[in-house]
This record gives sequence, C-alpha cells and structure tokens, in this order.
Amino acid sequence: MMIELPFDYWNKLAAQLIITCAFLGGFSIAITANLIINKSNDKLHNRILKASTVSSGGFLITIFAFTKILLLTTEGYPFDVTENDINIPRIIGMITYLIGIISILTVIALSGWTKSRKTGIFTTIVGIITFILILLFF
Repeated sequence: MMIELPFDYWNKLAAQLIITCAFLGGFSIAITANLIINKSNDKLHNRILKASTVSSGGFLITIFAFTKILLLTTEGYPFDVTENDINIPRIIGMITYLIGIISILTVIALSGWTKSRKTGIFTTIVGIITFILILLFF
C-alpha cells in the first residue's frame, strides 16, 4: 500500500532538497574544477575527477527535478496538478540525489589515497561509515 503525500509536504521537501543539492553540487563542482586544473594525470586522480563530475551532475539534475516539483506544488499554480504529474521528476530527482551522494562519498573515500596509505585507509573508513549512517536515515 502506497501512501500519497500531500502537495504541501512535497513543496517543503522540494525546497529543502534544492538547498541541500545546491550546496553539495557547488562543493562537487569546486572539486571537479580543482582536479581539472591539477597537472596530475594518474588513475586515482582521474577516478576522483570522474566521481566528482558524476556527483555534480547528479545534484544539478536533482535541483531541476525538485524545482519542477516545487513549481507544480506551489499554491496558485495556474494548471491542475495530479499526483502523476510529479512522479517522473520525483523518481528522477531521488535517483540522481542518491547517485550524487554515493559519488561524493566515493570522492571522500578515494581522496586520502592521493597522500598516503594510512590516510587512504582513514578516508575510506570515513566514507563507508558515512554511507552506512546515511542509509540509516533513509
């Protein structure tokens, strides 16, 4: 049995996710820009660059998907809106949000390996623990 959530709830949720993704997306884009400028061209830096690029894209798509939900669920929207109208942006937005989170955690986990084995182990453990704790909140 699936519970339909009221549009007011979707509106507030969309606003929160837009803010969160704007922050995380900006952070990911900053990492991507720094890695592009970096002269290093080894496998590890390229993997971190790819993960941060995927993270940036995921958060940007989430922003646009939930902006559509925000517009559709705002009081005074000029057209009739049904639950089905927000399904596609909701599904795409949540999938890309999770992709963004997983990608940014990958960046965190891999980042320490650029310095040393001990730092790499530490950042990998932090990334895994963070992922597990995030799963507990979902």
